[in-house]
Amino acid sequence: MDNPRPEKVAVVDEVRSRFDAVDAAILTEYRGLTVAELAALRRTLQAVGGEYKVYKNTLVKRAVAGGRTQVLEPMLQGPTAIAFVSGEVTAVAKALRDFSRGNPHLVVKGGILGGEVLSAADLAALADLPSREVLLAQVAGAMAAPLTALASLLQALPRNLAYGLKALAEQGGG
Repeated sequence: MDNPRPEKVAVVDEVRSRFDAVDAAILTEYRGLTVAELAALRRTLQAVGGEYKVYKNTLVKRAVAGGRTQVLEPMLQGPTAIAFVSGEVTAVAKALRDFSRGNPHLVVKGGILGGEVLSAADLAALADLPSREVLLAQVAGAMAAPLTALASLLQALPRNLAYGLKALAEQGGG
């Protein structure tokens, strides 16, 4: 058996370390996209915490073999690119979905988040979720609403008591 070339070993090690370093990875098929479209996609993903890389499937298969990411192997068919996600997966999923709407050649195959496999449908559902900031704002708003109502009630008690005392005084004085 011949030894693999050092360049190939380096790529396998790079892919393996990228999978270990990121929060999620999303696999796509890019057949039919132009170089300019791929460059635009890379810029879009980079802005939301994703890095889009193209590797040979045979090298990625070697990188995932025997590890937690081995579940991705069935998705490594055809021209495959990987969006490595550091940060919010929903933002990258949204960017991929939005890009694919204008470029039907981009097909989301699936991915992995933590140790869980994500189907294309799972990623579409993630893309429909509001961003983390919006969710936090919604939670804060939901928590603030009862507090605002309580503050209004507490404010109204002395005011209503004052009106009642004034009315009583006017009745008694008249």
